[in-house]
Amino acid sequence: MKIFARISWLFATIIIFSSLALMIVLYYLVPRPYSRKISAWLIRLSTFYSVDIEGKEDPEAQMFLLNHQSDLDIGIMETITSRDLAWVAKKELFDIPFFGLALKLPQDIAVTRESKTSLLKLLKDAKNRLDKGRVITMFPEGTRSSKGKMLPFKSGAKIVADKHKLKVQPIVMLQTAKYYNVKEFYYKPGRIKVIYMDSFVADRANPNWLNDLRVKMQKVYDDELANNPSHR
Repeated sequence: MKIFARISWLFATIIIFSSLALMIVLYYLVPRPYSRKISAWLIRLSTFYSVDIEGKEDPEAQMFLLNHQSDLDIGIMETITSRDLAWVAKKELFDIPFFGLALKLPQDIAVTRESKTSLLKLLKDAKNRLDKGRVITMFPEGTRSSKGKMLPFKSGAKIVADKHKLKVQPIVMLQTAKYYNVKEFYYKPGRIKVIYMDSFVADRANPNWLNDLRVKMQKVYDDELANNPSHR
C-alpha cells in the first residue's frame, strides 16, 4: 500500500508541477486570474478529488483566512471562487526557482517574518491589491499543520485587516493532508469539504479577535470531524 501511495503521490506531484508550468505560460495569454484558475482546475480534475462546500462565499469579502494542511489548499480555493486572489506567502517561497515565478507573475504578496520593514511593505502591497479589486488571502498559521490542531495565528492578518478595516471571511478546510502530504510522500483521491464561515468587519478595538477566530475555526473543524466520521 505504501508503494502504491508513493506512486500516486509522484503522479499527483507531476500533475501539480505541470499545471504550474501551464499557468506560467497562460499568464501571458489570458487575463488574470484565468491562468491560475485553469491551472487549479487541471490539478483538481487530473488528481480526481472533489469538493463539498458548506455555507456561502461573501461577495463583499476583502480577505479570506484559511487553515493550512496541504499543498492542495491553494488549488482548492482557486477552484471554489471566481475572485482574483492575492495570496500572502513568506518571501523564501518567492525565491524558489520556477515555483517563485508562479507567485511573482500574478503579483502575490511576499512577506519576511519578524521584519518591521516587511510589515510596512505588506500593508502597502495589500492596499495596492485591494484597490485592484483583489481579495487578500492568507493562511494565518503561517505554515502547514497536518495534525488537526491549528497553530497559533500570526499577527500579520490582523494588522492588515485592522489597518484597512477589511471585511474578513474565515474558511475551514477539512483533512486536506489526508489526501496529499508532501512530507510523507502520500496521495490518494478523495472528497474534500470546505466550510465558509460568517464574514465580519475587522474591529481594531478588539485586540483578541484573531485569537478568538482561531478558536471558532477550530471548533468548526472539530465539530465536523465529530459529526462526519468519513472525514477521519
